[in-house]
Amino acid sequence: MVYLHVPFCRSFCTYCDFYSELCGRGASFKAYADAVCGEIAGRKDEIRSSRETDTLYVGGGTPSVLPPDVLERIVGEIVNARGGEGGFSEFTVEVNPEDIIEKGEAYVRSLLRMGVDRISMGIQSFDDQLLRWMNRRHDRGHALEAFRMLRRAGVGNISIDLIFGLPQLTGELWRQTLETALELSPEHISAYQLSVEPGSALARMEEKGTWSAAGEAQCMEQYGTLCEVLSDAGYHHYEVSNFARPGFEAVHNSAYWRRVPYVGLGPGAHSLSGNVRRWNTRHMPSYSSESEVLSEEQVRLETIMLSLRTDTGLEEDRLRSMADNQSVDRLLGEGALVRAGGRLRIPEDHFFVSDEIIRELV
Repeated sequence: MVYLHVPFCRSFCTYCDFYSELCGRGASFKAYADAVCGEIAGRKDEIRSSRETDTLYVGGGTPSVLPPDVLERIVGEIVNARGGEGGFSEFTVEVNPEDIIEKGEAYVRSLLRMGVDRISMGIQSFDDQLLRWMNRRHDRGHALEAFRMLRRAGVGNISIDLIFGLPQLTGELWRQTLETALELSPEHISAYQLSVEPGSALARMEEKGTWSAAGEAQCMEQYGTLCEVLSDAGYHHYEVSNFARPGFEAVHNSAYWRRVPYVGLGPGAHSLSGNVRRWNTRHMPSYSSESEVLSEEQVRLETIMLSLRTDTGLEEDRLRSMADNQSVDRLLGEGALVRAGGRLRIPEDHFFVSDEIIRELV
C-alpha cells in the first residue's frame, strides 16, 4: 500500500493546512520527481513488502497540477520497486475540477492509460458564494462539467468531496447540495465537517474575530440530513465521513482504519509499519525522514479510535481487552454501542458524537 504526496497547489483553500507549495514560486516538478524517485529507490524493500493491500493513492496538495509525464515517471518507479508488477487493486488520483476543465478529456485518458481506476474530486460545494469564500478555483458550472468530462473519458469510479458545518451554509442549501451531488450519481461521497486547522487561513480569521464556527446544533442537523439523504439514495455509510454505493468502498482508506502497513512517499508524507510511524519533513525538493516507535498505549488508542469510526467496529473480545469493561457495558446499555456479528460498533445515529464515545472508552 503506497501513498504519494504531491505538494503543489495553484492557490490555498481557506480551511487547508496540508503541506503544499504554490506553483510558480520556485516549485519545480522535475526537482520534485527527482527527489521522490530517489526516495523510492532507497525504499524498494519497504514498498515490495507493503503488499497486504495492493493500492496506490496519489493525494496532495493538488495532484492534477502535475504534468502527466511527471506522474507517469514516478508511478513507473513505484512499479519497478514492486518488482515490475503493475495492476494495482485500486489506483486513486485526487483532482481539482478546474484542472480537468483546463486539461480536458485527453488528460483524463492519460491517467486511465497509466492505470488509474478511481478519481477523487474535491468539489466541496455547488454554491458559488461558498466556493469563493473557500478560495476554490472552480465554480458550480465547472464542477458539474468536470464530473461529466470524467464520465465521458471513461472513469467508472468517481468519489467527490463535500464540506458541511459552515455557519453560512443553511439547511436548505445543504440539502440542495446533496441533491445536486446525487444527480451526478458518483460511486462515492466523502463529506467532512469543517474544522479549524492550526496554520490555516481560517485559523487566522478566527483569531482575528472575523469568522466564527457554526454551532454544534447546526452541524448535527446537517450531519443528520447527510445520513438521511444518502441512505435513502442507497449509499453504504461505512465510515463516519464516507458513503459508497455497495462495492465501491475505498480500499485504500479502509486499510488505514485497520492500521494496515503503508509507505508514504514525498515531502510531508507519513508511513506506518507495525508500531513504527515515519514521516517525511516538509521541505522541497530536499526532504528527510524522521520516525518514532509507538508505545503499546498509542497503538491501543489508535486501534480503538480508527476501528470505531467504521460500521464494522471491532471484535467485542478485542475491544474489551483494550477498554474499560464498565464503560463498554454502559455504552451498550445506552445504545451508543451495538453488537453485530461478534463485533461492537457505534450505530449511525451516534456517529456524530463518535469522538465523545471513543473518549469514554480510552
